[in-house]
Amino acid sequence: MDALYNTHVKLLAFDFLALSPNPTDSTSFTRNGVPLSRAETLGVVVTRDLKPGKFLRFAIDDGTGCIPCVLWLNQLTSPYFSKRSPSGVRSIAEAALKFASQIQLGVVARVRGKITGFRGTVQITVSDVVLERDPNAQVLHWLDCIRLARKCYDKFGKN
Repeated sequence: MDALYNTHVKLLAFDFLALSPNPTDSTSFTRNGVPLSRAETLGVVVTRDLKPGKFLRFAIDDGTGCIPCVLWLNQLTSPYFSKRSPSGVRSIAEAALKFASQIQLGVVARVRGKITGFRGTVQITVSDVVLERDPNAQVLHWLDCIRLARKCYDKFGKN
């Protein structure tokens, strides 16, 4: 069942880091046999490595582990975007630069994006970032992850 395939599933780092590559679909990963392609996480930015005009690599620590993330900053030079409208590509590039400026060490950020692999490690290829100012955001995210895993995500893996 692919009911969660294009959904940003909320996962804690220990669940995210345990995802397995999907043997039948190289663009997705599995959790308990359920194919997943997108994820959302929330935590503290603990590493930051900026390559201007190329990418920003960073890690989000949610208390259960660190999730590697990559935010691409090469939209204006990448052939991947060559067939899109120039104004659309500029919009995407501007949003990525804004997100990159927000990702600083110590901030609490909610990150969503595509689950991808890089050098044998699972990571999030970031599509959007929201800085969290609510001191309860991390605890609420934890509770959401636990509730959703038990009541939703695990049910899709059972027949």
